[in-house]
Amino acid sequence: MLSVKQQALIISIRIFPPYLSIIFQIRSAIMEHSNLPDCVLWDMDGTLIDQTESIVRCYHEVLQSYSVELPSPEAIKRSLGGPLRHTLNLFLPKNQVKAAATEFIERFPSYMFEGMRVLDGANELIKALHQRAIPQAILTNKQGKNARAVSAHCGFDRFIDICLGNGDTPYAKPDPKFTESALGALGSTENFNYILLIGDSPTDVATAQNYQIKCYGIATGSHSQVELTQAGATDTFEDLQELRALWGF
Repeated sequence: MLSVKQQALIISIRIFPPYLSIIFQIRSAIMEHSNLPDCVLWDMDGTLIDQTESIVRCYHEVLQSYSVELPSPEAIKRSLGGPLRHTLNLFLPKNQVKAAATEFIERFPSYMFEGMRVLDGANELIKALHQRAIPQAILTNKQGKNARAVSAHCGFDRFIDICLGNGDTPYAKPDPKFTESALGALGSTENFNYILLIGDSPTDVATAQNYQIKCYGIATGSHSQVELTQAGATDTFEDLQELRALWGF
């Protein structure tokens, strides 16, 4: 089966001589349900925002107090996507993870906006989907209160009412019960025929697979398009601008 991008056919017809150049471009993009999903679940870090600078700083500050070798910023970046304790477990003995997680949660809010940026195309896509009355929610393993603070800071909450994160429910990605919680907050899941999760990590892909929905991988975070494809993403994109162009926003 062809991917979404392979189904996009562009035909250019050029008529010459040199003094006359007329270009006709015909684009036919064949996607399910009139080219758009009827519900979108967004990951946050690496998908809508880049908050790597403050996240790496906090991990380093926390890990320093445990006398372990500090991981590189790239190693930390690639470890993101799962719950906080899962990530800390990669760098600390199991018996130190709980205390380290508590310290991280206490430290992070004081400087979490430093160096943060909204990724290109994020606000435009969110607004365009809202204008088309397509329900959206943010589903993240970031602490829920921090995720909602980021959403408000970046203006996402103007168009997205539901933002669920760690601590809001007993669940986390990739548990399908976490996905169910977000969809339930949007209304009856029976109303949605084509649910799409958009994220940047294999955790996001697994989240979609566990709920049997599609996942678009965006290579602006922790993993490349090749890695996201290998993880099982329905389709992958270099960035949100590429997805925006495909949808014609």
